[in-house]
Amino acid sequence: MDCSLVESQIIYWLTKKIEESKQKGFVVGVSGGIDSALVSTLCAKTGLPTIVVSLPIGQRPTLADRHIVWLTEKHPNVKSSENYLDTALYSLESLIWADLFECNPYSIDTDENRDLVSANLRSRLRMCTLYAFANASGFLVVGTGNKVEDYGVGFFTKYGDGGVDLSPIGNLLKSEVRTLSSHMGIIEEIVKAAPTDGLWADARTDEDQIGASYDELEEAMEFLAGVEISETTLDQIRLENQEEITERQWDVLAIYLKRHNANQHKMTMPPICIVER
Repeated sequence: MDCSLVESQIIYWLTKKIEESKQKGFVVGVSGGIDSALVSTLCAKTGLPTIVVSLPIGQRPTLADRHIVWLTEKHPNVKSSENYLDTALYSLESLIWADLFECNPYSIDTDENRDLVSANLRSRLRMCTLYAFANASGFLVVGTGNKVEDYGVGFFTKYGDGGVDLSPIGNLLKSEVRTLSSHMGIIEEIVKAAPTDGLWADARTDEDQIGASYDELEEAMEFLAGVEISETTLDQIRLENQEEITERQWDVLAIYLKRHNANQHKMTMPPICIVER
């Protein structure tokens, strides 16, 4: 990958999107992870007004703080804000929790499902906050999802971190995100940190949740390029494929296909009922 070329292409694309939308600048949620660090840096390098927002819930965003300091020192067009959403989350949960899990006869009342509901609430609260900043300023919310997350396994929260106006790195694999981030001088500790969405009470990583690393998922994504994916794809590959594939690669293919199929509702527009008139 020609990093200088890709960098200039994305910066130009971001600039054009602001012109086309007749908006004024960008809002980026910064988590301390590599994707948001790269996206916020690309936005900053347009020279356009950029607000980077840290939105911790039950955590201390050390790497996010370091990145924001580094970015604002280099780019005077960047302003920052830190907003702890703990109180907002706990207030919302206290209002709805009983109806969700005690009064709702259809609820799946397990610890795992309660944790999932809480994690998605966190992501959606962050989205609401980012759009509040955007609405107040006439800015666009910029997404931080990469190609593997957004279009491979659908590893994002619908109407949470998936609720954005622009997706500048949605065509970059995670390995390319790391390469471009290093090229652009992003803090090495961020580049090397284990990816995590920061939505859970514990320190689980993306790999812990998915069951495969991004490098493994990229390999699966490349292997399946051009293959029409369905629920029977893995069985067809087993019947037709003559290449040597390790048991671990079979496992990752199964993980990839399961998530890709299950998360189609995130990666496509909601189905529309077409009526005859």
